[in-house]
Amino acid sequence: MNKVNGDTIVQLTDVRRSFTQGSTTIEVLRGVNLTIAAGEIVALLGPSGSGKSTMLQAVGLLEGGFEGSIIINGEEAAALSSDGRTRLRKTTLGFVYQFHHLLPDFNASENVILPQLVTGTPRNDAGERAKHLLSTLGLGERLEHRPSQLSGGEQQRVAVGRALANRPMLVLADEPTGNLDEHTADIVLAEFLRLVREEGSAALVATHNERLAKKMDRIVRLHEGRLE
Repeated sequence: MNKVNGDTIVQLTDVRRSFTQGSTTIEVLRGVNLTIAAGEIVALLGPSGSGKSTMLQAVGLLEGGFEGSIIINGEEAAALSSDGRTRLRKTTLGFVYQFHHLLPDFNASENVILPQLVTGTPRNDAGERAKHLLSTLGLGERLEHRPSQLSGGEQQRVAVGRALANRPMLVLADEPTGNLDEHTADIVLAEFLRLVREEGSAALVATHNERLAKKMDRIVRLHEGRLE
C-alpha cells in the first residue's frame, strides 16, 4: 500500500456539471466532494456513462462549465486565467487515456521526450528521463520503435511514461487498460501503479473494473452524480 503523506493535492467541493439537450437538462455531476492526498492512488469506480470521464475533465481543467470549487496544489481553478490553467496542467498534471494517443511519426522515446521539451527541459535531460521511464516499464529495447511497431500493451506503457515525464503531482487515468485483454491489462496496471508510487505521484484512476480498483489505495464510487 502506498504511503500517503497527508498533504492535499486535490480538493473538490460541491462540483456540478450539467448539459442541455433541447429542452432537457442532464445533471452529470450533482455536488461531488473529494480530497486526494499527495501520493495517494484513488480508484474512481462506476459503470459506463456514470460521469467518470466528466469528473476527470473537471479535475484535469480540460473544459469549462463546472460549478463548485476545484483546488489543485493550493490553487483555485476558477480564479485562474486560461494561461494559468494551462500552466497548472503542464506542471502538475499527467494524463493517461483509454487509447494511447501517441504521435505515430515519433518513436517511443521521442513521445516521452516531447512533453518535457514543452516545459523547457534540456533535450539531453529529457532523453535520459525518457530512457529511465521506459526502461523501468520494460521497454528498454523498444526505445526507437514507433507506435505501429509496438503491441497494445507496449503502447499503453509508453503512454504511462509520457504521463509521468514531467514528474506530475497528480496523474489522471481514464480507463487506462480498457482496450487491453485481461492478462495484458493486469500487467500494464501493475507497472503503472508501481511507477506512480516510485515517482511519488498521486493518481485518480477511472475504471468500471472492481477487480483492478481493489489494487489501489482507496475506492470512491460515482453513483447518480455523487461520490459514495
